Amino acid sequence: MQSIKGPALFLAQFAGDEAPFNSWDSITKWAADCGYVGVQVPSWDGRLIHLAKAAESKDYCDEFKGVARENGVEVTELSTHLQGQLVAMHPAYDTAFDGFAAEAVRGNPAARQEWAVDQVKKALSASKNMGLTAHATFSGALAWPYVYPWPQRPAGLVEAAFDELAARWKPILDHAEDCGVNVCYEIHPGEDLHDGVTYEMFLERTGSHNRARMLYDPSHYVLQCLDYLDHIDIYADRIGMFHVKDAEFNPTGRQGVYGGFQSWINRAGRFRSLGDGQVDFKAIFSKLAAIGFDGWAVVEWECAIKHPEDGAREGAAFVRDHIIRPTEVAFDDFADGGTDEAANRKMLGIG
Repeated sequence: MQSIKGPALFLAQFAGDEAPFNSWDSITKWAADCGYVGVQVPSWDGRLIHLAKAAESKDYCDEFKGVARENGVEVTELSTHLQGQLVAMHPAYDTAFDGFAAEAVRGNPAARQEWAVDQVKKALSASKNMGLTAHATFSGALAWPYVYPWPQRPAGLVEAAFDELAARWKPILDHAEDCGVNVCYEIHPGEDLHDGVTYEMFLERTGSHNRARMLYDPSHYVLQCLDYLDHIDIYADRIGMFHVKDAEFNPTGRQGVYGGFQSWINRAGRFRSLGDGQVDFKAIFSKLAAIGFDGWAVVEWECAIKHPEDGAREGAAFVRDHIIRPTEVAFDDFADGGTDEAANRKMLGIG
């Protein structure tokens, strides 16, 4: 068994215009001070990284990693959650997601999608230059508006959506293969890849592409009432990344999974800081250790109640306390009496 690495922190929720969150140097010092040994980087945030340079220049990447290392943290992965969302986007989201794209391609769906594909490929090239082997992203959503349809979905609608989704991602996955980097899709409501079944539908259409992996985040499964422990057993060979995020689901006579259009704090299902929700992280870390997951345990802070900086500091200690150092011996080795083939056969009464 391998040991999980960590704790690490996803920086997307913390980057901002005020110190220490407004530069790569200062935010990595802050993360280390919180107790982290790794950081996951939002590749769209120009305050932290210049993605085009990282894709083209190994020297830039070496310098980028060097700053982090001097400040006490490693770069664990890059993320293209925002760009990946735009690889496949239903027109219903044109306005809502247009701001994710570069200003030059906003309002132009075809140019925006082309830009998004190029962005994800650049991030994969940058990952290669940094010596990283996993990359975080979203799949995007063509079919999601029809997840709970009225009137009923016409025959073939979902199949056409997943055919197109796979066709858009296949060249990116092939580029990932060239880079030696796994594309880890965060399985997430709002994305066409939002549970195991939809992931399998996508995987089938990509020819079970070796680079099409999962980002496992149990909080999204709690809010779907999906068995997040069984999920690890089913997809052990495909889990390539781990977001450590808590959640709780407290349905009432007034609302359930869909939340009644309420704010996060008033929903039956909501994200919480680590240890404040309902996720059984002892069982998760045990299962991940048992399957030999050797990636990073990356805290993604999202909470409707607690201050982010408090959640970040508590999260580092929480993950450190949950990481299991796998045993190299069996607990009953002390009782080993020694044996050989002849003794085994004698014990079985077969000669």
